[in-house]
Amino acid sequence: MAPEYEISKKLSPNDCGETAGHQAGICIPKNGKILDFFPELDSSVLNPRIKMIFYDRNQKIWEFNFIYYNNRFFCGTRNEYRLTGMTEYIRSNNLSAGDEIFFLKNSENKYSIQFNKHILPEIRENSGKYVIKLGNTWKIISY
Repeated sequence: MAPEYEISKKLSPNDCGETAGHQAGICIPKNGKILDFFPELDSSVLNPRIKMIFYDRNQKIWEFNFIYYNNRFFCGTRNEYRLTGMTEYIRSNNLSAGDEIFFLKNSENKYSIQFNKHILPEIRENSGKYVIKLGNTWKIISY
C-alpha cells in the first residue's frame, strides 16, 4: 500500500505500560495535520469514538478506538484525543519506549500500521546513575 498520509509516534514508557500507571491509550496531539490523519468525530456528543481498522505488514487486522474525551464541555475535566485498544499490538510486537509506530493511510482511506525497533543509545554514567534519554514526539512524514 503506497501511503498518501503518514505520521509516526515515538513510544513513551507510559504508551507501553512501563510506568505501571493507568493508561488510556496513546494521546493524539491537537495539531491539525496530525489530527487530520484520523476520522472526524462529532464533538457535540459526549466522548465520541470510532473503531478504526489497521493492517500490519502481514495483513493482520488490528482494531483500535479513536476517541475524543471531551467531557470538559459536559461538566468534566478531560479534553483530549486518544487512540486506545493498542495494548495487544504493542505487546505482541514486543514494543518498548523509544520504538516508533508509523500510521499510514492510502488514497482509499485504508489504514496500516508499522513499527521500527529503536537502537539503544549509548549509556553514559552520570553521578553514579545511568541515563537513557528517550523522546515521545509525533512526526508528520507525508501529507
